[in-house]
Amino acid sequence: MRYALAIDLKKCFGCQTCATACKLANNLPAGISWNRVTTEGGTTIDTASGTYPNDLHMQHVPIACQHCADPACVAVCPTGATWQEDNGIVLIDPEKCIGCLACIQACPYDVRRFVEDPVWAVDFAVGYADAPQHLPGTVGKCTMCANLVEKGLLPMCVESCTGHARYFGDIEDPESEISKLLASREWHQLMPEAGTNPCVFYLD
Repeated sequence: MRYALAIDLKKCFGCQTCATACKLANNLPAGISWNRVTTEGGTTIDTASGTYPNDLHMQHVPIACQHCADPACVAVCPTGATWQEDNGIVLIDPEKCIGCLACIQACPYDVRRFVEDPVWAVDFAVGYADAPQHLPGTVGKCTMCANLVEKGLLPMCVESCTGHARYFGDIEDPESEISKLLASREWHQLMPEAGTNPCVFYLD
């Protein structure tokens, strides 16, 4: 079994719902996001490049942890705080993390966040009771909602996607929806040259 995500770039319209749902479900501190939606096009978000009206380009690209098959972060972690489950999900144990930032430097995708002194926008916890802890001086990132997946639920970014652009499943099961999509569509991975073999696939 290897869990993966597929994101249909033809359906994603940059609404940021996935980023917001992730932040709420995981009770993320103020100023911390594990999921971001970038814009390929102009110099600012939601702007196109090119010349109006016939030569314009804009593409929204959601980016979070790629849960790589060969994760660079796991290889450099000196304490074993970052590890990979048998199902492919890459996780962090905040109790073991010493905040050395080696994983942040090793990750080519800029998806890990250092929590120096966490503060929250509201004075009570939001999200799921079993959401990851956010301890001072530790690193956090997308967990592919492992706490939900182990209950048979979908990651929150998939569940909340208003454009139905996200797919989750086992890419080692040829009968899974995600496997059939990858077999029938053209797709790409982010920065394949990094050699990490990411398990987030972008459908073209």
